[in-house]
Amino acid sequence: MVLIAISFVTTSAFAESPIEISVSSDNIRALDTVLITGKITGLSEYKPLKLTVTDPDGIVVYYPTAVIEDNGEFKRLLQPTIPSFKTGTYTITASHEETEMVAQAQFTVTPQEIPRNQLEESIQEPVIIEEEAITPSGIKLLADAIDGSDTINIVGTTTFGNSDITLVVSSPTGNIVTIAQVTPKVDGSFEVEIKTGGAMWKEDGAYTITANQGTISENKESISVEIKDGVVVPEFGVIASLVLVVSVFAIIIFSTKSRLSILSRY
Repeated sequence: MVLIAISFVTTSAFAESPIEISVSSDNIRALDTVLITGKITGLSEYKPLKLTVTDPDGIVVYYPTAVIEDNGEFKRLLQPTIPSFKTGTYTITASHEETEMVAQAQFTVTPQEIPRNQLEESIQEPVIIEEEAITPSGIKLLADAIDGSDTINIVGTTTFGNSDITLVVSSPTGNIVTIAQVTPKVDGSFEVEIKTGGAMWKEDGAYTITANQGTISENKESISVEIKDGVVVPEFGVIASLVLVVSVFAIIIFSTKSRLSILSRY
């Protein structure tokens, strides 16, 4: 029995992960992008793969998902954080809810100076776009959470489905708390789950969630979420808001009918 137990533990310890992951380049510059590719074996393909990207300081900067194709393969383009990747080694961890095993890949970032001409062009471009189109942002955001929850569910739509959306969460004092990235679906809808709590969420007050889309952020929208003691304090959730609107309309209709009934009697 002891030998069987030892054999089982040894086999489990050296069992291969059903998840494979790799990056397009082990060394990149601060403004480069990284293509994450991989494959799963023996896991459900209809369930998304979760990717956790940790910067050189050990802080999670991205928490995206990757859609798995019919052949088990997946890919995800990782764009630089704002304003660029930090110098050092980033770690990407891939996980799936059907297994406790994970797979990891790393890439190292080397410094890169942003040319001044590029900065000047990026500042001038939004002015041209504003002159050509005065339409409001094509992104619509909505935040919902249960009172006291440590999870904020962000749902929204965009009229531009050809590029990823970057969500930046800022504290009441303006410090960046976390960054998330999501790829819109074919119909332009998207959904992101943001976890609160920890040292980065110690301030009480209104946290701003800003969605940026496009290389020059011509598509941008912001919303605020109230946080206290690291958890959500929503004024009204989505369901509560709908119930409130329906109730108000019902009261107005009932009052109108009552007045008409009284007038008809006299």
